[in-house]
Parts: sequence; structure tokens; C-alpha cells
Amino acid sequence: MNNVHLVGGLDIAELTFFAFFLFFLGLVWFLRGEDRREGYPTEDDLTGIDGSNNDPLFFKPAKTFKLPHGMSETSTDGPRDPMPKNVLARGWSGEPLDVVGDRLTSGLGPASICQRADRPDVDMHGDPRIVPLRVMSHPVTVHENDVEPRGLPVFGLDGGKAGTVKELWMDRSESCLRYLEVDLDGGAGTVLMPIMMAEVSPRGVMTDAITGGQFATVPRLASADQITLLEEEKITAYFGAGYLWATPERAEPLI
Repeated sequence: MNNVHLVGGLDIAELTFFAFFLFFLGLVWFLRGEDRREGYPTEDDLTGIDGSNNDPLFFKPAKTFKLPHGMSETSTDGPRDPMPKNVLARGWSGEPLDVVGDRLTSGLGPASICQRADRPDVDMHGDPRIVPLRVMSHPVTVHENDVEPRGLPVFGLDGGKAGTVKELWMDRSESCLRYLEVDLDGGAGTVLMPIMMAEVSPRGVMTDAITGGQFATVPRLASADQITLLEEEKITAYFGAGYLWATPERAEPLI
């Protein structure tokens, strides 16, 4: 028994390696559990069956977020966003979904939206973050070296006139413009257009996202002076989908 060695040739370098391996293994287990309650999908891509209960090693309880300014708490354990209803039935499992009717408002593909809260985004004081300049407490003007968009005509990618820029909407937290409020021709009301999808020049405002006629079906706001997170999602998705579906030619492959 005098030749018994409990650790054999184990040295500090090997102990360090094994300690790091165990630490890294534990880190992977921890992160894989955390991402499941941070929005990582746990359902099967084809069937939509929730696999949370089948993965007890990595699955952890839902996370609850406490929101400021008296807003209700949110949890990652809420229901999944519903599937769009205006789609063709699949002929086989895994077949890509196709849209029935207006693709720009379909909620599918490039028009997909997240069911965000139907309330305005707020700043650190709890006030609506994105507002038209007409409700600002202090005057905000366009720099003299820039083109004043208000009063300019708005054109779609086909050159069709949609209306006239009525107002500018500003992000008070970032001190930048977010939307152009377009007064549609014919008294059809007003819609918002993301300023990042517009080109402003002295001749007018041009967008390459949608046609002039498609401005009529841009998702509308419930309030004239504020925009909710859900409304932002729908408007951005509408213009974004135009880069694929605004015209039949865009929906076809290049080759």
C-alpha cells in the first residue's frame, strides 16, 4: 500500500484545465437555459408544437419584466403571436406560406410584425417619445441648410403623387425625425411614412418603397398626435414589404 497515489501524475496544469472545462460546461448550460426564457423559440419549426416540457435540462421558469411609470408587468410566458389568417393552406408540412389578398398588410414574410404593446413608447419621464412637432412644448425648426419637407408633394416609386407633407414627427429622446405625416390627396386623411424610406429634395419627397396609390392603405393611427408601438410595427412592416411586393416585378427572381 506504500505505492498508492490518489492523484497519480495530476498536476496544477491539469487541474486548471479540468476546472475550466467544468466552468465552461456550466456556462453553456446556464446560457442555454436563459435564452429559452428570453424569446428563443422552443416550438418545432414545422409543426409549431411547443417543446418546452420535453427539454427539462435546459428549460427554466419564465422571466417577468417590471416596467416603469406604472405600466403593467410583462412575461415571456405569454401566448405566442397568432399565425396570419389570410394565407393559403399548406399542401404539405413545411411548405412556404403564401398570402391571400393584400400582401403589404398580410403580416407575413417581409410584412411580418411583432404584437408589441398598443401604447406609445415613452421617454425617461413617462411622456410619449415620438410626437408631431405641433405638440412640442418648445419650437423646433428645420435647419436653414436643409430642405423644409412640409408643404412638399409626396411621390411613390412609380412617380404617382400621394399627397403633401403636413407635419414632421420627432423622437424626443434621440432628437431626430422619425416620420413624415402625409396629407393624402382627395381628403383621404393622413398617414405616416418612415423618414428613413424617403428622399427629400426641393422638388418633393420620393420613396422607393411603395407606389403612390399604395399610400391609401398605409395602416392608420388611432390618435392624431401619438403613435403606439404596435402602430409603429405595422407602418414599418407595410413600407418594408413594399421592397418585395409593391410591384409584380419585385416579387419575381432576378434570374
